[in-house]
Amino acid sequence: MTPDLAKLRADVLLANREIAKRGLARFTFGNASGVDRKSGRIVIKPSGVAYEALNVDTLVVTDLDGKLVEGGLRPSSDLATHAALYRAFPEIGGVVHTHSRFATVFAQAGKEIPCLGTTHADHFHGPIPITASMHPDAIATEYEANTGAAIIARFANLDPGTMPAVLVAGHASFCWGATVRAALENASVLEEVARLAYYTITLNAGVMEISDALRDKHFLRKHGKERYYGQ
Repeated sequence: MTPDLAKLRADVLLANREIAKRGLARFTFGNASGVDRKSGRIVIKPSGVAYEALNVDTLVVTDLDGKLVEGGLRPSSDLATHAALYRAFPEIGGVVHTHSRFATVFAQAGKEIPCLGTTHADHFHGPIPITASMHPDAIATEYEANTGAAIIARFANLDPGTMPAVLVAGHASFCWGATVRAALENASVLEEVARLAYYTITLNAGVMEISDALRDKHFLRKHGKERYYGQ
């Protein structure tokens, strides 16, 4: 095992444990993966294994097409979605899928998460998009791969770098980042802004999204070329 792959295994193990620890995934409702671009290897959680039972040896290694390379357990059933995202978005290094409560509420309601305040805009450059509902034929055959295709189609005119999250209609969320740790952070922030949006809309059903100027200011001062937030 190369040092890079060993480190990736450790990072993926930590991310899977953290999604449970942070309350983002109850039971086994979630998974995290990372990719080593040099070797073209994906490390992902095995299917249906409790988070507390995971260790570096139980993680599964595949190639970018989802073909098993290492591991004695079946990979996450969502592997084909993760692999599709890695192939489509070459700049990402980690993917986290959870059924966190408030983000999933919006996915089940078939609604984007609107950008209602600067907390949201500090991290996501606009409303969190939602995919189109999948055709029954796409659900019946190669469902997980077609879930990835639905996400990729939704991002035809979106930048996955400035919008590292999506809701899959009727399902839940997928987040990504330059690393699996960054993807985990994005999933954590996504759940927080979903919670804030839910309560804001409950309090004021007619609330409007913040202005483009305020949204852009908060996002770009943290993520833009001339960012000045932080050290």
